[in-house]
Amino acid sequence: MRRQAKQLCAAVIGTSALLPLAVQAEDIDTEHIFGFMIGSDVGDPGEREFQSQTTGHFAKNGGTYRALNQELELELVPVPNFRAELATTFMAHDINGVPGFDDRRQLSWQGVALDLRYRFLARESGPFGMTVAMETHADRVDETTAAVVRSYGTEFTVAFDREVIPNVAIAAFNLSYEPEWTRLALTGAAEQDATIGAAFGLMARVRPDILLGGEVRYFRKYDGIGLDAFAGQALFVGPTAYFQLSERSRLTATWSVQAWGKQAGSNAALDLVNFERHQARLVFGVNF
Repeated sequence: MRRQAKQLCAAVIGTSALLPLAVQAEDIDTEHIFGFMIGSDVGDPGEREFQSQTTGHFAKNGGTYRALNQELELELVPVPNFRAELATTFMAHDINGVPGFDDRRQLSWQGVALDLRYRFLARESGPFGMTVAMETHADRVDETTAAVVRSYGTEFTVAFDREVIPNVAIAAFNLSYEPEWTRLALTGAAEQDATIGAAFGLMARVRPDILLGGEVRYFRKYDGIGLDAFAGQALFVGPTAYFQLSERSRLTATWSVQAWGKQAGSNAALDLVNFERHQARLVFGVNF
């Protein structure tokens, strides 16, 4: 009897140990698990989502610098492999004593944006997933300086992802190019700039409803949309966490610190003129 009891106990313990793995044997949807990056998944046809995305930029080259971007988004998947998103954005700035910046403390409506994504390759039928995204925005307030402007820009992104451990860990890689045209309302001066970037992210499922990982992002900024004059570069590193709150709601939190950077013509170890020291993002989404 004791032997049978021990065998039964061992069987129960073994089965209990395998239960988390069985629960984890679900496909990882990469549409929303990353913070600053994007995955190749775009959702299922007929899906509708509301999303609140709060992004913070903190610390420049001296003084006090805080900028919060609040974006409200409506996402639709009208046909297979295609997602459209409409968004409006509000900005809050607290700038004091930053070299080259006017002191400002204001809350304003920034502008509108349209994000279109098309998935060309699915991980289930190919060696990796691949999606091309185009996000166009029109702004009346400059995201960095808080000055009144007329600004138009488009970010082109190619996203790849692949499961490293099936249903447990997934890696993603992004390439981006973002040209922007800006006209200052006060002086009428026109400016052009562009940013190119490459990013790598890795997320792993630690529980059925929780994924943890990190993102490494590298950017180069240029004066002119044709990558004419190099202005600066920066490398950001930080953790990301994804929580499936319920069947219809989710939360993503991420934070990045500028680990290395270089402004053109400077020997400083960081570029705090073209980029910030810290960046953070909190995304809440719900299906309806």
